[in-house]
Amino acid sequence: MQRLPKGHKKLLNAWASYDWANSVYSLTIVSAVFPIFYGALFDKGEEIAIFGKFIRSTPLINYTTAIGFIIVALSSPILSGIADYLGNKKFFMKFFNYLGALSCIGLYWFSKETIYFSLLCYIFALVGFWGSIVFYNSYLPDIAYPEQQDKVSAKGYSLGYIGSVILLIVNLAMVMGAEEGAPQIQAMKISFLMVGVWWIVFSQYAYYYLPKGNTGHKLTKDVFFKGFRELKGVWTAMGENERLKKYLVAFFVYSMAVQTVMLVATYFGEQEVNWGGSGEKTMGLIVSILIIQLVAVGGAILTSRCSNKYGNIVTLIGINIIWIVLCVYAYFITEPIQFYATAGVVGLVMGGIQALSRSTYAKLLPKTEDTTSYFSFYDVAEKIGIIIGMGIYATVDLVTGSMRNAVLFLVVFFIVGVVLLMRVPRKDEK
Repeated sequence: MQRLPKGHKKLLNAWASYDWANSVYSLTIVSAVFPIFYGALFDKGEEIAIFGKFIRSTPLINYTTAIGFIIVALSSPILSGIADYLGNKKFFMKFFNYLGALSCIGLYWFSKETIYFSLLCYIFALVGFWGSIVFYNSYLPDIAYPEQQDKVSAKGYSLGYIGSVILLIVNLAMVMGAEEGAPQIQAMKISFLMVGVWWIVFSQYAYYYLPKGNTGHKLTKDVFFKGFRELKGVWTAMGENERLKKYLVAFFVYSMAVQTVMLVATYFGEQEVNWGGSGEKTMGLIVSILIIQLVAVGGAILTSRCSNKYGNIVTLIGINIIWIVLCVYAYFITEPIQFYATAGVVGLVMGGIQALSRSTYAKLLPKTEDTTSYFSFYDVAEKIGIIIGMGIYATVDLVTGSMRNAVLFLVVFFIVGVVLLMRVPRKDEK
């Protein structure tokens, strides 16, 4: 097939469509069905034997999540360096795509009796999702001109939210339509199968049009650590690009808080809101998740328009201020209606801040074909931020005994993020 030129409508649509394919993982596995499944599988306070030691189910899944992000943070520089050197980022994007999707299918067999296999599937699903995102994001400067990047980035997130909500509604209809107990557990397991199949099938449209990558070279033994050398080179090069370096530092700080909120929101609602009963709690959390996803579509589009009018940095400052207000308000939430209202605003700013952060970074990059290394740096910064953010959140929760205090503490990151964004030069920002 003939390679489409940069900026071509079909190429942009194909790139954005991958969000439609992979976002079902982040919604069904990370936010909705799997957390409910995991809570139903283990009794509250139940301990599991792992490597000869007993650990409660909740910290077990948190540690497992952290391990997954550590693997991503360590492996992506190596693989992105190889991909850029060989000039075949599509191959690596496919590899992680299929690794993640097949691991989601493997979650169908998640059980206490197969806990090691189960946790490995959970880890590989996480690694597959985030690993593919490194190469997916790195395509953005290759397929879109700077003036197109905000819009196509927002379109990708919007498609992701729409697609993931469609599948989630189907999955939740299956779960809520089943009898309580084993039938509901089985319905949840089938939803994991559907996530894997959806992810593989709908990613094919993107692969049909996305180019293989830049012309590369043959693989040699010292290429394996090329990614780490490139990350060091990227950081050194940023010393000559004040705007990019200051922006990345700001992103690192506020992204800690954003990603932490996204990972703990369901658990916060489960523990801190007076739902009434278990049935009301399950339905309430489901409704909240749907609200976030549906509002996020409009949030990504609205943010793109605001960035066109006011500039990327100014818009990001405004969104971070909204996050500050949200975290303070969350401290006082006790009733479902308050949680629903907060979920709506979270959805509005969640999609916007992710889409705009990605496209702002892309626009600030120097003119180079080595985009994968720059986006690998971006990705590693984000993952280290998640590990630090989750660690601090868990520590505050552990020490104070309250998730409310932990959420309130996130305000510090958003305030620092605002200050750092204000220091980013805004000339020729649009």
